[in-house]
Amino acid sequence: MSPTITTSSEANGNVSAATARAAASAAASAEAAGPQPVTMAKALNTALADAMHADSSVLVFGEDVGMLGGVFRITDGLTATFGEQRCFDTPLAESGIVGMAVGMAINGMRPVIEMQFDAFAYPAFEQIVSHVAKMHNRTRGAVKLPMVIRIPYGGGIGGVEHHCDSSESYYAHTAGLKVYTPATVADGYRMLREAIDSDDPVVFMEPKKMYWTKDQVDLGELRRLHELPGEGTTAGRTTEGRAAVARPGTDATLIAYGPSVPTALAAAEAAALEGRSLEVIDVRTIVPFDDATVCESVRKTGRAVVIAEAHGFASVSSEIVARVQERCFHYLAAPIRRVTGFDVPYPAPKLEKYYLPGVDRILDAVDDLQWEN
Repeated sequence: MSPTITTSSEANGNVSAATARAAASAAASAEAAGPQPVTMAKALNTALADAMHADSSVLVFGEDVGMLGGVFRITDGLTATFGEQRCFDTPLAESGIVGMAVGMAINGMRPVIEMQFDAFAYPAFEQIVSHVAKMHNRTRGAVKLPMVIRIPYGGGIGGVEHHCDSSESYYAHTAGLKVYTPATVADGYRMLREAIDSDDPVVFMEPKKMYWTKDQVDLGELRRLHELPGEGTTAGRTTEGRAAVARPGTDATLIAYGPSVPTALAAAEAAALEGRSLEVIDVRTIVPFDDATVCESVRKTGRAVVIAEAHGFASVSSEIVARVQERCFHYLAAPIRRVTGFDVPYPAPKLEKYYLPGVDRILDAVDDLQWEN
């Protein structure tokens, strides 16, 4: 796929005038077409290209993100369009990638880095925890770190253990980091643009099994809404700290994020055939967390199940249960249930279907919500 926007000649001297005209023509045609089937990968690619076009301080780097376009092709075409000064490959050294991004962010740039796979980010964990998360507080607000750490995460692709981790709990636990995870194509575009605009560091968790999912999306309209003049830098910031009601319901609430949202929606669809109305909440931004929307739903339904691919012990799902219980105790008709990955290392590809939360496990948890009372 190709990015839908090109830079100006000033921002990219390596791109010929003919290439720039061709990219601009393709972008105009796409915008004129209105809603079209768009993959999550295309939405993220377009968000990166649009951000680079809008702000010359935005640059992209990581392992194989240049001419290859990334393992999942999310950065496809960016080097050809914007030049090697703004989208480039790095050595296989995640700690060095993050450390270089910190230096660039301190000096006025907005780096967007890719960790390639979830578990590959662990060599950079010390940099993220000790420097990325703490710099703003350490300097009493004098130094900001407007950087995005993109991490493809989660299972469902038949990968092995070092390629399918759900590592969001590590980052959510670390004060000073924002943690985003989109579950729809449109949110992929919106949330990545918002992450790049943020003056605080964002760990952007991309559900890799959803890269090839398609929705009817008008990317031109999303771009226009994001870049409307208004309060702050954009008027289109609508997702940070705001969960979404992915499906309304009345009997119980399914709370999910990222790759677990489609599974929760499938479970709600199956439950409807049995006469139960399940509301599905898409958390969207784990940090900051939207207590208001989540708790409003649970107070209405009186029952809740939290769904996540990650291990259940000491996890984001644990935190959600605690927060809901503290705020909704007197509204609950049954204890909150969780459906998560099992507390074992990620299994071999042929076994992942038993490890990951599925519709049957979710419906079993719903059945266990003390309906007889």
